[in-house]
Amino acid sequence: MISVLILTLNEEVNIGDCIDSVGWADDVLVLDSGSEDRTVEIAEAKGARVMHRPFDSFASQRNYGLREGNLRHDWVLHLDADERVTPSLRDALQAKARRGTMRAYRVPSKLMFRDTWLKHSGMYPTYQVRFGRRDALTFTQVGHGQRGELSAEQVGTLDEPLLHYAFSKGIADWVERHNRYSTDEAVHALEAEGKSTDWTALVWGDSQARRRALKDLSYRLPCRPLLRFFYVYLWRMGFLDGQPGFDYAVLLSFYEYLIGLKRRERTRGESQGQDGGKETST
Repeated sequence: MISVLILTLNEEVNIGDCIDSVGWADDVLVLDSGSEDRTVEIAEAKGARVMHRPFDSFASQRNYGLREGNLRHDWVLHLDADERVTPSLRDALQAKARRGTMRAYRVPSKLMFRDTWLKHSGMYPTYQVRFGRRDALTFTQVGHGQRGELSAEQVGTLDEPLLHYAFSKGIADWVERHNRYSTDEAVHALEAEGKSTDWTALVWGDSQARRRALKDLSYRLPCRPLLRFFYVYLWRMGFLDGQPGFDYAVLLSFYEYLIGLKRRERTRGESQGQDGGKETST
């Protein structure tokens, strides 16, 4: 009824639990990007099929799996290895696969930190289009993430969430990944600066469209690291999550600071490149 596509790179810590959480699926495909640990061995021992493709972007990986993965079913659930499907979400997915009227569905996620659900600082619920018909759901890369290409009226929303264990491999791994992500976000921020604000989406768009428009607009705000901290810790009441909420707010502020540094670095580099092409008058 449902095929599952999981992206991996050195996920021996996560892949077993991820596959176990979709043990009800008879078609699980792991698309690996060159793992050097036991990821592939564990996945195959769990009964998953494994394919290999060098990583270029999340969107390209997902699209490749859809196109070349010989998936058995019309409905496909897209997962990362640090995500888990609960029994309640399983039931919701299967119900939509039987009787769903939309071509794809947004799925909320609960961010887990030190075995604690960050109910407030994790900004629950945030949604991603992760479940849809194989012939309809494709992705485009935006910043470090990916977006489904279907129009809003073709996408429904599920209430049951994924569990997202973003810190399962430790703080150092999170920082390393977000160092990479911040480079992609800096590029996207510079691109967003050159575009006009989509006020229609801000006023009339669905929650997903408003969130995207607000994010692009926010790139123009000063003091983004500090604003991000206050937004997460105070406005979203992250302080109610205790110490994990404070730690996560600080990490997000650090992430915003990296994006800003890399934006300025790229701007200076482009400026210096332009100046280098000019002749010096004497």
